[in-house]
Amino acid sequence: MNAATRRQQILELLRQTSQPLSATAIASRFSVSRQIIVGDIALLRAAGEAITATPRGYLLERPGGQPYVETRIVCEHGDDRLAEELYTVVDLGGALIDVTVEHSIYGQICAPLHVCSRFDADAFLQKLRAENARPLCDLTGGIHLHLLRCPDLTVQARVLQALSEKGFLLLRE
Repeated sequence: MNAATRRQQILELLRQTSQPLSATAIASRFSVSRQIIVGDIALLRAAGEAITATPRGYLLERPGGQPYVETRIVCEHGDDRLAEELYTVVDLGGALIDVTVEHSIYGQICAPLHVCSRFDADAFLQKLRAENARPLCDLTGGIHLHLLRCPDLTVQARVLQALSEKGFLLLRE
């Protein structure tokens, strides 16, 4: 199989699933190295495909899929409340699509999360522990932004209310 055919088949795999696919899983399917798949994904992105890398693998964004509402929120908390923040959002029907911090040297740093369930939250938290990594909000004393995605305005209001009540939202005075 040539590289162009493999890339088209990778794209088809991503279209057929709503779950993230890891580079390792894709590589084993095509009997190539993980690094080959990383390169294929980069080429697909450069060709305009909306492929997002999440902590659990690659996802293909689906424009025109289910309707949803999104808003940017500003949060603040320490490491000890990270799981609580994630669970609050997903337990009420929302999803955290990304995290953004403002760094004094590098400017804005944004990373995909795609935390849509407790399973996703637990996988993200486990990966932080396993890699002995620090969350991005450590760079800013706990202040960070999220893109919050909800199926409708009612769910969005419920998530925002809960985050506010728990002291996660950084509100303007």
